[in-house]
Amino acid sequence: MVGRLNAGEDWLGRWHEGRIGWHEQGGSAALKEFWPTLAPDSRVLVPLCGKTVDLLWLADRGLDVVGVELSEIAVEAFFAEQNLAFRRDDSGSLPAWTAVDKKLTVYCGDYFDFSCDPCDALFDRGALVALPETLRPAYAVHTKTLLKTTASQVLVTLEYEQQRVAGPPFSVLADEVLRYWPDMHRVCEHNDIAAAPPKFRQAELDEFLEVVWRTD
Repeated sequence: MVGRLNAGEDWLGRWHEGRIGWHEQGGSAALKEFWPTLAPDSRVLVPLCGKTVDLLWLADRGLDVVGVELSEIAVEAFFAEQNLAFRRDDSGSLPAWTAVDKKLTVYCGDYFDFSCDPCDALFDRGALVALPETLRPAYAVHTKTLLKTTASQVLVTLEYEQQRVAGPPFSVLADEVLRYWPDMHRVCEHNDIAAAPPKFRQAELDEFLEVVWRTD
C-alpha cells in the first residue's frame, strides 16, 4: 500500500507541475502501426491513460474505449483539449467522464481500485513503464482480471541503461515482460532518444529503445 501511495503522489505531483515529458502530443505511432482489427464495439482498456489522443483514435474506429487515469487534471485536460462534451458520473467506485458523442469513458482514481466487465483488448503505452519494479507484478495481475482470456494486447515498453538515469518512465526488459505475458511477441523496436524526456538526453544516453509487444 505504501508503494502504491508513493507512486501515486509522484504522478499527481507531475501533473500539477506540468512535468509530463512522456506525453506524445500526436499520439502513439506504434498504436497506428500495430493495432489489430477488432469487431465494432469491442471494449478496449487503456490504463494510466493521461490525456493521450490515442483514446480518441481508438474511439474513432468504432471501439468502446475505457481509460483509467489517476489525475483529474489529466482527465479534464483530455476532454477540454479534444473539445469533447461529456457527462460526469460519481455514483460508481471511481468517478467517470463519458463522452456524449463517442463510446469513450475515462475513470479517475487508483487503477488498482478499478473494476469492470472483462475487456476485449488492451493498449498500454504508458502504464507498465510508469510503475516502479515493486508495483509492476501487481499491475500485471490486476490487468489480467480486467481482460478476457482471448483479449488482443499491444504493449509499448522502454529499454535503456537504468543505472545511468532514474525513471520514470522505467526500463522494462524482455524477460520481465515475458514473466507477466508469456504469449507476447516483440514486434518492433527503435531508438527514440531524440524524443525522450530531457533527463535522458542530459544523461547522454546513446539508446532509449521504444519496444512494441503484441499478442497474435
